[in-house]
Amino acid sequence: MAGRIFFEQVIRENLDLGRPGQVQLIFNRRVSRRTPGRFRTRVITEGVTPSLHVDYKRSRIKQYHKEGQALRTETTINDTRDFGVGRLLRNLPELRRIGFAANRRLLEIEQVSHDCALGDDAFQQLQRPRQIDGQRASALRFGDAKAQAILNAVLCFVFVARGFTNQDLRQQFAILLGQRAEDISPGRMSYELRRLRLHGLIERLPHSHRYRLTAQGLRTALFYTRVYARILRPAMAPLVPHTTTGSAPALRRFQAAAAAVDAWCDDARIAA
Repeated sequence: MAGRIFFEQVIRENLDLGRPGQVQLIFNRRVSRRTPGRFRTRVITEGVTPSLHVDYKRSRIKQYHKEGQALRTETTINDTRDFGVGRLLRNLPELRRIGFAANRRLLEIEQVSHDCALGDDAFQQLQRPRQIDGQRASALRFGDAKAQAILNAVLCFVFVARGFTNQDLRQQFAILLGQRAEDISPGRMSYELRRLRLHGLIERLPHSHRYRLTAQGLRTALFYTRVYARILRPAMAPLVPHTTTGSAPALRRFQAAAAAVDAWCDDARIAA
């Protein structure tokens, strides 16, 4: 039962694996508009055993919970030409290498999204400013619109796999804030990058202007975005009165709800 629940969570978290950008990373092949085939993720629920399928041209990765015991990942290459490999038997070792590499990339992608719990000390440190080697970084307070947007932006699939530059992140950050990329200056993004770096959430790739998430950064970004989207926002929605703000009973109910939330935050030690 636990294995089945785990695989259903894997399916839920990876429904976008069939997009062209993700497919080219999993199979390590360039995907363009001329690449044949449909790019999609299929979830097949024949009987009671669901399976996840990711296609590239005439090749496919299938993943399912085998006999209720373990997660099984199978890669089938139906045309060796998909990977520029000949069809002779001597090419079998190269095809095995390609298949195992694709399986490994897929499992790594799924692994990073599965466990994103944060300890209390790590969470509290993010709520306070930091100063390292004379450089100061402001806090990344949970629920703050800019903090949520920047941590959501760095979770873009391609960024997790390949890293990102100032310009790459600016595009995604602007969209999440409802702005245009040109409205956010490179200096503003440098400030956000420095804040993430000093909090230990990203690191600069050697001899480049690219950054990548650290293990702690990935865990933190997933924690912030999931808890906010799946717990805090849905839980707060029923508390907001649907009547006009001029309604005295509705205002009293809202103030009582706000006080209850504040008390819960104090008890749980997550107050800003």
